[in-house]
Amino acid sequence: MMAVTIKGSYTVSPMETTWCGRMPLTEWDQTGTVTHVPTIYFYHPPQNRTYSTIVSTLKNSLSRVLVPFYPLAGRLHSIPNGRLELHCNATGVPFVVAESSSPLQHLADDFSVSRLSSEHHPLVPTVDYTLLIHEVPLLLIQLTRFACGGVSIGMTISHAVVDGPSAAHFMYEWARLARGEPLQTSPFHDRRVLRAREPPSAPLTDCHVHKEFHHPPLLLGKNDNAEERKKKTTMAVLKLSKTQVETLKRRANENGSCYNYSRYESVAAHIWRSACMARGHKHVQPTQLIVTVDTRCRMKPALPKGYFGNATLDIAAFGLAGDLVTKSLGYVCGIIRGAIEKVDDEYIRSEIEFLKNQEDLRRIHQNETFYGNPNLAVVSWLTLPMFGMDFGWGKEVLMVPATHDFDGDFMLLPGPHGDGSLLVALGLQLAHVDAFKKHFYLDIE
Repeated sequence: MMAVTIKGSYTVSPMETTWCGRMPLTEWDQTGTVTHVPTIYFYHPPQNRTYSTIVSTLKNSLSRVLVPFYPLAGRLHSIPNGRLELHCNATGVPFVVAESSSPLQHLADDFSVSRLSSEHHPLVPTVDYTLLIHEVPLLLIQLTRFACGGVSIGMTISHAVVDGPSAAHFMYEWARLARGEPLQTSPFHDRRVLRAREPPSAPLTDCHVHKEFHHPPLLLGKNDNAEERKKKTTMAVLKLSKTQVETLKRRANENGSCYNYSRYESVAAHIWRSACMARGHKHVQPTQLIVTVDTRCRMKPALPKGYFGNATLDIAAFGLAGDLVTKSLGYVCGIIRGAIEKVDDEYIRSEIEFLKNQEDLRRIHQNETFYGNPNLAVVSWLTLPMFGMDFGWGKEVLMVPATHDFDGDFMLLPGPHGDGSLLVALGLQLAHVDAFKKHFYLDIE
C-alpha cells in the first residue's frame, strides 16, 4: 500500500455565519445507504506555488464556498422509521494535509488502463462509520503532495446529501473561488420541491411500476444472494478508443434504426451483454440493469437551477440473458431506452409517493440484491462537470473514482486526453473479470 504521512488535520468551517436549523431530506435522499462517494484529482507540480501556499489557498476557498454550500458543514441525524434529517449547524469539514514518497507520474501514466487497487485509498480521507451518525462529517478533503511535487485532492462526500450533479456543482464553484473568481451558480437548498404531498396520498398498489425496490432478479435456483455476496470482488478500468465507441454506436443503430441510440445506451448495452456472457448465465436467466436518470429537467416545472440534493432516479431495465446475448445490440439498447423514457413527471411523482408511504426505509437500504450477480448498474459521468477542475495551477492530469468494488457496479468516464475515448471503471467478482475483458473487446472486433 502507498505510504502516506499525515502532516496536519484541520476543521474548516464556513467563513461567515450561515443558516442553522433542521433541513428535512427528500425521499430520494433517504433511499441510498449512508455512504460517501470518493474521487481523486491528480495534478502536475504547480508552478510558482509553494505547498504551504496551496494549502492556504484550498483551506481559505473551502471556508468561503461553505457559506453558500452550508449544508455540507452540517451533520445527519436519525429520526424514526429508518429516516434521516440534516442538521445545518456549521460543525465543519475535515481537511487533511499529507505527503507521499510515491511519484505522481507512476500513478497517472498507467492509472487509466490498469487495475485500480487499494494503494490509492490513502489519498482519500477515511470515514469512520463506527461513529454515531451525527458525528460523521458529510464532506472530507485530503491534499497530498508527492515526491515529484505533484499533488492530489481527494474528496469523499455523503450520498445521502447530494448526487453526482450536485457534487460536481460544489467542486466547480470551489475551484472558481480558489482561482479568485466569483460564484457562478448559487445552490438552491429548498428540498420541499421534491418532497411528497402533505399529507401523503393513498399508498400505491401498482407494484410493477416500482419493481426496482421490490424483488430484483436472483440467480436461477437461489432464494437469496447471500452466497454471491461472499465472493471476492475486484476493480479494473478498461479503455474504449474513440473508434471503438463509434463502432458500438454504429452497430446499435444499424439496419435503419430510427431511434438514434446514444453513446451511453450503446456502451451500456454492450456492457450488459458482456457481463451475461462472462457470468455464464443460462438463456432463461432474468437480469436487471440499473440506469441512473437525472430528473432535474424531466419534472414539470423543472427543478430550480442549482438544485442541491439528490435528484437522480435509479431505473431498472429487465431482460433475459439469452435474448441480450443472441439478439442485436440495437435490441438491448431498445430495452434501456424504454426504461429511460418512462421517467416523466407523472412517474417521478409516483415514485416519491411510493417511498413516502414506506413505513420503514431501512428495508430499501438493506436491499443488497440491487446490484450483484445477475444484476448490474452502469452509471455515466460522461456529461457531469466533474472534470477540468482548476484551483489556480491548471487542470487535473486525471480524475478517477477512488474505489469501485461492488459486484456489477460500472461507471463510464471520459478519457483523460479529451480524444473521444472512454474509460469503463468496473467492479466484478474476481472470477468473472478476465472473461468479461475477453468478451468486452472480442465482441467489438
